[in-house]
Amino acid sequence: MLSAEPHAVGTRVVVQGKRGPEVATVRGEASTPSDNGRYGTVLRAAGPEDLARWDDLFRQGEDLKWLLRARARERRLPVKIVAVEFTLDESLVTISYSAEDRIELGSLIADLRNHTRARVNFAAVGPREQAQMIGTLGACGRENCSSNHLQEFAPVSIRMARDQQLPLNPEKLSGPCGRLLCCLQYEHTQYLELLGDLPRKNARVCHEGSGACGKVTKLHPLTGTVDVHTEQGMLLGVPAAELRRMPDAPQGKGKNAEA
Repeated sequence: MLSAEPHAVGTRVVVQGKRGPEVATVRGEASTPSDNGRYGTVLRAAGPEDLARWDDLFRQGEDLKWLLRARARERRLPVKIVAVEFTLDESLVTISYSAEDRIELGSLIADLRNHTRARVNFAAVGPREQAQMIGTLGACGRENCSSNHLQEFAPVSIRMARDQQLPLNPEKLSGPCGRLLCCLQYEHTQYLELLGDLPRKNARVCHEGSGACGKVTKLHPLTGTVDVHTEQGMLLGVPAAELRRMPDAPQGKGKNAEA
């Protein structure tokens, strides 16, 4: 039976996970209602028996994770066992792993049969999924977004960093997983809107107030200003609204970041 009542933030609930029932913690109100049968649907508030069983399954999964890691080392299997997770009804146990190449892990199933009768599912995971499961701190000093609230990973590109005028430093743009920061996508749409009101970088412009003309060297979308290197060798920071484009300036809006 689905739970019809909303639950307060911090409440432990039983939800329909991707693989079966799981215990989760309410972190906020749902932005859109879940469809019946879709994963993420709240089935009920978690009772004492649910919580005790979930904690027991978590400890069992941790023990099996270390067991499988030891067995993999003994067999010299080039694989990293990331997590072992049970569904609340213990009908399925998922072994999340990472490996450089395709690998056969059927030999590990025999090691599990003495400890559980659950159906075994192997799931290859990438760096982002590993960070989500293990849990790390982000550059902001808070828990990484993937472990906190993200349900799915949206595509992130280096173009987003360029549009936000960020220095293209891999160390500063990468998260603990080694991939581009998920948060680069959060405000990207707003940056594109702001950039639409600015001239292109390298466009030739003139300042209406001073009459100085030159080339745009840097954009500041949050303040609506640009830096202009004038023909006299000066560097001016001026509002974009006070500029007029010279005849040879590139036309068009919405693609103002440096390519």
